[in-house]
Amino acid sequence: MPGYILHMGATVMCMHGGQAQPTAPNPRVKVGGQMVVTQSAPYTVAGCPFVPPSGNGPCVTAQWIVAATRVKVGGVPVLLQDSQAICTPTGTGLNILVTQVRVKAT
Repeated sequence: MPGYILHMGATVMCMHGGQAQPTAPNPRVKVGGQMVVTQSAPYTVAGCPFVPPSGNGPCVTAQWIVAATRVKVGGVPVLLQDSQAICTPTGTGLNILVTQVRVKAT
């Protein structure tokens, strides 16, 4: 399914409301003047308020498990608005709230 490509300016949050940011966007390809993000770039999560009773802590990082199937940058799939990630250590996902709306990929 086609979706909009994620870039540095996209608003991404963990399921609990923490702000997620990519650690290594690709500097060679830009959309809307901002660098695109690929599947290999882990995200860091700041400000996750989740404090479970079991003690596994708030979301700290996230790794993408679903990305584009046909469009790649530097041989790595780009992230799309419908891509999926898993946060560590909670095992929950990320919510992609806002991204650019001009360039789509599959």
